[in-house]
Amino acid sequence: MRKTAIRLADGRELLYYDTRDGAARDAADPRPLAPAGRGTELRTDPLLGDTVAIASHRQDRTYHPPTGLCPLCPSRDGRPTEIPAADYEVVVLENRFPAFAGPGRCEVVCFTADHDGSFAALDDERAALVLAAWTDRTAELSALPGIGQVYCFENRGAEIGVTLAHPHGQIYAYPFVPPRTERVLASAVAHRRRTGRNLFDDVVAAEEADGRRMVLSGEHWTAFVPYAARWPYEVHLHPRRRVPDLTALGAAARAELPGLQRELLRRFDRLFGPGAPPTPYVSGWHQAPVRHPLRAEYGLHLEVFTVRRTPGKLKFLAGSESGMNVFINDVPPEAAAERLREAASE
Repeated sequence: MRKTAIRLADGRELLYYDTRDGAARDAADPRPLAPAGRGTELRTDPLLGDTVAIASHRQDRTYHPPTGLCPLCPSRDGRPTEIPAADYEVVVLENRFPAFAGPGRCEVVCFTADHDGSFAALDDERAALVLAAWTDRTAELSALPGIGQVYCFENRGAEIGVTLAHPHGQIYAYPFVPPRTERVLASAVAHRRRTGRNLFDDVVAAEEADGRRMVLSGEHWTAFVPYAARWPYEVHLHPRRRVPDLTALGAAARAELPGLQRELLRRFDRLFGPGAPPTPYVSGWHQAPVRHPLRAEYGLHLEVFTVRRTPGKLKFLAGSESGMNVFINDVPPEAAAERLREAASE
């Protein structure tokens, strides 16, 4: 892998990731840009203890531009974009409208220059390059002072809230440990005290022993619908050897992952039958918090879920979910797993 760093017109960092040497990565950004927004304020909810980011500058972010004005496509004569080069493989750049900056950092990851592509449509080599970029950024962002956790994720589909259609993901380097992770760590500690074992190891072993919610597996990875799934279709992908984050994956697990992850996303696209629009989803890598006393108890895993429950119907977070954080799932996890197994590639 070759990595080339440049600066955009407003000073933000952009990184080109290439599978091999040879591509010129010296194109300059000619745009007259104002400094990127960095006005985030972190506040703590006195009742729940959760951290909330107040980021009013994000009201001005680009919203569903026409294809010809996509800011994540390569630059063309007379139409400069966020990517100065005329073509690229994988690009990571600082978000122009970050949710966190100063303390924390937000980055955009462009998987391909093809505006109409998708992560599932990448070949193994390109998907492996995206994985290498996620891993490299996890290492560098984790080393920054004040970072609590690094989350690499993809939001796909307008139904999820995506404002740019170009195939891309994001990386959030949170300046704190998010509430969800704190709850998982509390459960892991309680499980360790009760059983003497690791919670992630026992969850994976229990799902494999039960078998009803298994979706797919490889030599180094296993994927299942969780027992108490919150979303209509939700899958967790775990390495068979528990590691804290992407940087700790062994060579064999790293080599097997791109094919399995793409197959999982292809199955999501087949859930609702031929001719159905692409399935909206969130696909996120949950990694151990950095410099945390309980880091060793956490297990790296990918969580993928969709808000679509049937063709033409979405799962909305209404009163119980949004108001009380009590999810009500219309699709039994065992039925969801069966549908995802049926959606296997031919």
